Amino acid sequence: MLLRVERGKGGRGRNAMLSADLLGLLRRWWTGGHRQNVLHREGWLFPGQDWARPISTRQLHRVVVEAARSAGIPKRVGPHTLRHSFATHLLEDGVDIRVIQVLLGHARLDTTALYAKVATRTVRAVTSPLDRLALFHTDCPAPG
Repeated sequence: MLLRVERGKGGRGRNAMLSADLLGLLRRWWTGGHRQNVLHREGWLFPGQDWARPISTRQLHRVVVEAARSAGIPKRVGPHTLRHSFATHLLEDGVDIRVIQVLLGHARLDTTALYAKVATRTVRAVTSPLDRLALFHTDCPAPG
């Protein structure tokens, strides 16, 4: 359940997670594209103006902006926004930041830390080690 992303950010290839729901959607896209003769068997899943070339970064940016507009998102967005959102959601779900580092293809952890903007909800959910000490529990007898 991995996608191979060729020539991604930094010109490097990397693997990305593929959800079962997205796989189903991509299969329908591929099948429908062939039925309509828009996708070529040896071409790209997301072709550009020509079946033999991938979608351009400019066109991808336009697609993301239009999707955000359709969804009623007023903020400025682009494909890179999806990386930030991906990292933030994983972090909020409790995924270790080193795993997120690998998924984003970062060589350095501090690069990942820039992406992983910690949401207030996540910070509130952290339990202080002091809260686990018996010193602060009301059912413990007072010292003395």
